[in-house]
Amino acid sequence: MKVTFVSNYINHHQIPLCEAMYRQLGEEYRFVQTEPMEEERLRMGWGAELEKLPWLRLYYEQTEECKKLIAESDVVLFGGVEDESYIEKRLEERKLVVRLSERIYKEGQWKAISPRGLRKKYHDHTRHRKNEVYLLCYGGYVASDFHIVRAYPGKMFQWGYFPEKKTYDIETLLKEKANRRKETGKVSLLWAGRFIDWKHPEYAVRAATKLKQEGYDFTLTMVGGGAMEEELRHMVRAEELEDVVTFAGFQKPEKVRKYMEEADIFLFTSDYKEGWGAVLNEAMNSGCAVVANVALGAVPFLIKPEENGLIYPNKKFAKFYENVTKLIQNPNMIDALGKKAYRTITEEWNAEIGAKRLVPFLEKLMKGEVVPQKEGILSPAFIVSPRRMYKYLTGKRK
Repeated sequence: MKVTFVSNYINHHQIPLCEAMYRQLGEEYRFVQTEPMEEERLRMGWGAELEKLPWLRLYYEQTEECKKLIAESDVVLFGGVEDESYIEKRLEERKLVVRLSERIYKEGQWKAISPRGLRKKYHDHTRHRKNEVYLLCYGGYVASDFHIVRAYPGKMFQWGYFPEKKTYDIETLLKEKANRRKETGKVSLLWAGRFIDWKHPEYAVRAATKLKQEGYDFTLTMVGGGAMEEELRHMVRAEELEDVVTFAGFQKPEKVRKYMEEADIFLFTSDYKEGWGAVLNEAMNSGCAVVANVALGAVPFLIKPEENGLIYPNKKFAKFYENVTKLIQNPNMIDALGKKAYRTITEEWNAEIGAKRLVPFLEKLMKGEVVPQKEGILSPAFIVSPRRMYKYLTGKRK
């Protein structure tokens, strides 16, 4: 079975899956990168030594080879590319295509009323609803978005990004975190990402302000940078938080993981514009107790509230803060959630499991059979609207 994955560019969140697929399929697997990576992402450490990746092909440099791969492969995985021309001919010939997509209505499903938008969605997706075209959903809101435009009925499945999985002695890692809390007398909070409006880094600083006012012993490390940095620094100065809040600047992915390995609680505050949010995988893999906004795409697939993390409704700072204080007041809960989070990534959601499930899934599709998993990766994607997701997830755990 020859499989070609076509996407805009490779990054460190996709490499583990590609490596796992290559181990299974060898020379029958290729990843086609359609465009050079943005300079900003290269500075953030997303670049790779491309020439060392045997399965990678660059469309803008190896055009004819890439066109042939897209035309002749048994399966084409297509995602992250707005230009439909790469697969237009394949779709017209009704060859097997498996799309991978984040949300199409990140700014709100009310956008579906746009006639122009609906025409494009029909052209790209809905008109193929009865053909051999399937959808892997990068996040818990994707199925709901595509359901609105009546695309992929019964053909949408749970998927995600799979950053590098690290294996620890989790008991030792958690013990080191607990010992550090005892030695310093402080709980360590971590926020990591770009300082931009829809990631809401101000939630972390607002929480620090209130925590200090209420006498909690903690530290907050802010990893990253961006348009809101001066505003955040001003907040820290105005609230006299310099003794508890540290700005660490942009860091390479491996350094961010190091911060996670030392943190007790990871704060993930992005809103619906966060299609997936791979730092959630990484923080869970690092044994952090996570407090996450239900709005970000990875949460519905990765988080089981009160079991392996805590969630809060979008725009509800009070609930966010309540979760943070609940953890600070209950160190045993920090450890319990961190352990379960670690096991979620190492035992249920990682590149090795993704590839092991994807290859036979694709082989079945080639035979005209759809055989999903019962839960987790490649299980049917549930269709729940954004406004009902928090109630849906918390209700399932009662």
